[in-house]
Formats: sequence, structure tokens, C-alpha cells
Amino acid sequence: MSLSIQGKTAVITGAANGVGLAIARHFIDRGANVMFADRDEARLADECGAVEDEKGQVRYFAGDLREKLTVANLLSATIDAFDRIDILVNASRQVLTTDPLDPADSSVGTLLEQNMFTALRLSQAVAKRMIQQAEENGVEEGPIGSIINISSIAARRTHPDLMGYSISCAALDQATRSLAVALAPHRIRVNGVAFGSLMSASLKESLNETDGLRDEIKQCTPMGRIGSAREVTAAVQFLASDGAGFVTGEVLTVDGGRTLLDNVSTAAH
Repeated sequence: MSLSIQGKTAVITGAANGVGLAIARHFIDRGANVMFADRDEARLADECGAVEDEKGQVRYFAGDLREKLTVANLLSATIDAFDRIDILVNASRQVLTTDPLDPADSSVGTLLEQNMFTALRLSQAVAKRMIQQAEENGVEEGPIGSIINISSIAARRTHPDLMGYSISCAALDQATRSLAVALAPHRIRVNGVAFGSLMSASLKESLNETDGLRDEIKQCTPMGRIGSAREVTAAVQFLASDGAGFVTGEVLTVDGGRTLLDNVSTAAH
């Protein structure tokens, strides 16, 4: 089976920054058609503008995907641009701290809405489109689509200040497994990638602000280093490709072995 995604059409959320942007760029380099989706229209325009002019394989869509109409508009824009959707990568995520002793703290609900429900609703809408296009094109066998949810090892590594984030990631992982079972008869695979500490802009800021954080992360990671975004993008490409044609319901961990250790760290996000 090939690991190629060339010529396939992918919708990638959270694509204006961070891991989502890295995945979108990686997919473009591998020959996929990519719809960048995010709320930050200015960042999308900056990231996609020049490439969009040069390559017909890039489009972007700005909107709040927590809203039903925005989801419908995103699908319409993608179909108008590329005629089909083969891959969905739910990479949009939010991180907030939680006060676990404050009943008025709303972060758990906020993060469940952003990190789990938004991905779930978009996955349901895209899955219906994948089924429809397979029926329209008379595709009666073989895979018809792949959905990948970007999660975090915070789903398994608990810290009180990140309670809401951990709960939302755990919920997303279970949504991945449940959707995988529900969509398998329709030949749509659903998987996830849970990553540990990556050298992102936000982590760089934290490393500059917090003494000893870099050493703490390294000590908690058997491979002794902080990961790079490209190590996540390669895992996502594998799950999106036909090479993972018999893989569904898996949450692939990319963390340098960190979740294999027993210790709990403040950096477990």
C-alpha cells in the first residue's frame, strides 16, 4: 500500500497556526489539495496568499466552526474548489487552565465545545459528504475517506491546572473510537494522533518564561528531547494514506515515550 496522498483533497482545521499549519504545509508538499480552515482570517491570508496564487491546490476558509452554518459553508467552499473531500484533519484546539475547586469555572464546557464537539460535528458532516460522493461516483469497494483527530497526551497525563483540557482530549479520543466503529461499514476510517511537547511558538514562550521547564520535559521523555511538528505531520500522513487502509479507531501516540513513564509532570501538555 502507498503512503502517497497526492491528488487527494484534505480539509485541515486550525490551519492558521501551530500543528494545523504544519500539517497543511506538509500535505501541500506531498501533492494534496488543501483547504486551510481557521477563525483567524488575517493569518490564513498571510499563510495561503502567495501559495494560492502559485498553486491551484490551496484554498482557505475563515469562520467559527462551532456554528452549524459555518460548517456547511466550509464543505460547500471545498466542493466548489476541489469537487470532493477525501481527508479531514481536525487540528483546531484550544488550551485553557482550569481552577478545579471553582464551581463557576467554565473552562471544561468551553474546551469540550471547542476541542471535542466541533471536531465531532464537522466529522459527521464530512462523513456524510464522503458517503454521498462515493454513491454518486459508483464507488462500491475500497476506502472512501479518512478522518484524523489531533489530540494530546493530556488525555492520559493529568495535571489539575489542565483539568478541562485533559477532559476534552479524553472525550475527543473516545469520539475517535466511537466514530471509527460507526463509520467502518461505510468504509471511512477514523483515527487520532496524540502528541506530547512539540517545539511550538507557545512552548518556546513557556520555556523562556519558566526556569527549568526544558530540563523537566527532557527528563520526563525517554528520548530526551522535545519533538518537532514534522514528526506529527508524518504520522498524520500515514493515517491519511492508503497505507493505513486497515487501521481505524487508533490514537497514535507521538511523544518520545513520555506516556510510558509513571511520573506526572506540569509539562504534560
